Amino acid sequence: MKELTKEPLELVNIKLPVWWTFGGLIGGLLVGLLLADSAVMEAIAKPVALVGKLWLRALQMTIIPLVAALLVLGISQMAQAARAGATARRMLTLVFGVLILSGLATVIFMPMLLKAFPIPEAASAMLAANDVGEQQVPEIWAFLESLIAPNMIAAAAETAMLPLTIFFAMLAIAISRLPVEQKDTLIGFFHALANAMLTIIGWVLWVAPVGVFALAIGVAARSGGEAFGALAHYILVVSAMGGVVLIGAYILAIVGGRMSPLAFAREMVPSQAVAISTQSSLASLPAMLASARRLGIKETTSDFVLPLAVAIFRATSPAMNMAVAIYVATLAGMELSVPVMLGGIAVALIISVGSVSLPGSISFVVSIGPIALAMGVPVEPLAILVAVEMLPDIMRTLANVTMNVAVASTVDRADKP
Repeated sequence: MKELTKEPLELVNIKLPVWWTFGGLIGGLLVGLLLADSAVMEAIAKPVALVGKLWLRALQMTIIPLVAALLVLGISQMAQAARAGATARRMLTLVFGVLILSGLATVIFMPMLLKAFPIPEAASAMLAANDVGEQQVPEIWAFLESLIAPNMIAAAAETAMLPLTIFFAMLAIAISRLPVEQKDTLIGFFHALANAMLTIIGWVLWVAPVGVFALAIGVAARSGGEAFGALAHYILVVSAMGGVVLIGAYILAIVGGRMSPLAFAREMVPSQAVAISTQSSLASLPAMLASARRLGIKETTSDFVLPLAVAIFRATSPAMNMAVAIYVATLAGMELSVPVMLGGIAVALIISVGSVSLPGSISFVVSIGPIALAMGVPVEPLAILVAVEMLPDIMRTLANVTMNVAVASTVDRADKP
């Protein structure tokens, strides 16, 4: 069991200056607001824009190699788990079902929510500040044709994320079928590659307060004080999609786990309190195990399912990551077709396997960047939105922890005669 649930990366506990980044955002917005339409702003506009653009590019340059490495490691771990027995296979089937429904829920509800509560006009400054032009959604036949790239190097050069994701997922499955010695060699290579990329992205995120500060100045100079309202709108709308997953967790526990609604809600409170305070599913694991015992879930089930869920499962990833992508697409005036959104769900599902053990700031970039690129959505606004990720991340952790216990209860119920 230890081999199934161990953390595959050495740098998952890297400490990042999230509050400093948030401070850089607020500071940049205030400076941009004060200097708007002034001679000083005109003098510093180009150097400030250069700093922001260089930081954004440094953030983007690690996406492809890091996603490749994490996919290989994550899918290999899932393949290993699938060989652990019927309980593991039952859990994995349930996990995939939840992840698919998570993405579909956002595709259905997010456009409705944005129609009811439109994006503030000031939010368009997040695109203007990065010189993002009008985006075009590919026609359906062009989109389907792009699923397979004849040249992976050319696809990487063009940042064609969907065919790259498909290729590396197939590579991970192929590696899992190799002889042990060859498999271990390749897994070791991708493990080292992931750690190297995490080290680089850790450096980049350490200077995030400077990069976000520079980008925020341009946003505030264009939109004024309304930029604060635009970011608040984004946080609430994206968090709402996590709320849908949270509600789904209670439904799963009641229907699949045959739990009493009041008992499940009551016994989850301690775990949810830890989730909110730590924003870490891993840190919440002891509390989840305690909640499972109070709910009457067999120890053999909870001791297997919950650590494995922490390692390979994050229920909110497709829902909230797709929500960010759809939000930015709407911001850019894009009309996303059904095939494009289904392609986004597929990438979100695959990417979620590899990014679950990463800190929120890193997983935001690694998870949403590929989804946006696969859907043709601009990634530039992510550089601003990452500064407020710690707030939606509270909902992510809360819903993930609740869903983990709901999955454990459902698996435990299915194992009972």
